[in-house]
Amino acid sequence: MRNLAMNVGSFRARSCQGVDRRTFVRAAMAAPFVGTLPGLADALARAAERSHAKSILLLWLGGGVSHLDTFDPKPKATADYRGPLASIETKIPGVRFSELLPRMAKRSDRFSLVRSNVNFNGGHRPAGSIALTGSVASDGGEDAGGAPGNYPPNFGSIAARALPAGQLPGFISLARGPVGDGVGPIFGYGGGTWGKAHDPFRMNCDEHGAVSIPDLELLEGLTPARLADRELLQSEITRVRRQSERRDIGNWDALSQQAFTLLTSGRSLEALDLSQESQATREAYGQTSFGQSCLLGRRLVEAGVPYVQVNWSQYVEVFYPFSDYGWDTHADNFGLLAQWHCPLLDWVYSTLLDDLQDRGLLESTLLVALTEFGRTPRINSIGSRDHWHHCYFSIWAGGGIQPGRVVGESDPRGEHPATEPITPGMVGATMLEQVGVTSQVRAELKVLEGSRVIHELL
Repeated sequence: MRNLAMNVGSFRARSCQGVDRRTFVRAAMAAPFVGTLPGLADALARAAERSHAKSILLLWLGGGVSHLDTFDPKPKATADYRGPLASIETKIPGVRFSELLPRMAKRSDRFSLVRSNVNFNGGHRPAGSIALTGSVASDGGEDAGGAPGNYPPNFGSIAARALPAGQLPGFISLARGPVGDGVGPIFGYGGGTWGKAHDPFRMNCDEHGAVSIPDLELLEGLTPARLADRELLQSEITRVRRQSERRDIGNWDALSQQAFTLLTSGRSLEALDLSQESQATREAYGQTSFGQSCLLGRRLVEAGVPYVQVNWSQYVEVFYPFSDYGWDTHADNFGLLAQWHCPLLDWVYSTLLDDLQDRGLLESTLLVALTEFGRTPRINSIGSRDHWHHCYFSIWAGGGIQPGRVVGESDPRGEHPATEPITPGMVGATMLEQVGVTSQVRAELKVLEGSRVIHELL
């Protein structure tokens, strides 16, 4: 992790670019998609006046993060639960984190922590789908992962449908491909019952900050890096338009059309060009895909994208050939956390939090770190931890969240919530509420019905 230990520089504040919400609502009222839903445009107009944030930046820590070894240690538990890691004090009296998270411990008064999250399944694909949609599949096939069309829409799909995004897509997912495990992608990744037109727009950002877009493969030789070269920009756009005249763009799917529109808009391309950042800023995020993706995520919300999902990795696994070091730490939980996962999370999250605050973006951006489940409180027979969906954590900052709070608690061994369980539906309702997708809007869209907001965070 070269340059992971560099200090964060000071950053000059920039204004958030985007579409005025009143303008968007007026346009939405005339749009067939929104107009078919009675009362939605009026609900959006009222909600726009009361929303706390403009964008959601979700850090998806796929694989199942061990809550006992990160944000909910149990120093008084027996060794077979406690594990070998020590705990340290935070800025919140009586609250301790793992010794592997010193930078986040020093910033704990600037974000809030939920310690009583629960899921309804212990498998990566169904649990990830439930965590990102708030519900199980309608076909009852969660053990097999269900099917995409049987899951409700992803939180990002809901935000993108309800909120203005300007020239950029409303829901962007940053990863090398669809996130999931070695068997396949999760099914709650996108539009679900709303259809593929509401899937996320996928981009990949490598450890050097180079951005690629899978949907550009249909236009040979076209990449953001080439278009970012101002001398080539005009000729490339002309070439693309000539190519498009020889193709039937009307037959492209919605995401391919978005890619074409994005790349023929020079202003939109600027948000993807990390070379516009100072070298100090890029190095502050560290030379890893996750670090550079968080920097890109910050640029995207700064440009007005309503929902950005920064994925820790495409795959949850650690020790398989297709792996990119997810959090599925079955065989070497403590070694991996100490050598890779926790130092990287501690550094990048702290850098992102500082950056958002220094640029004046934290108030308008809801920053959430989430995983699909925790890991077994009792250490297994090979000295590690397995899947545990009965209790885990989430981290919340900005966007109207009251900082320095701990919501809920787990029992003395970290096995189950000792207070009211926080469900995936409650997570989604809270995220969407903060950007103006209120209970009335959600009722009109028929999503997350019956899920309450986590008022303790507000």
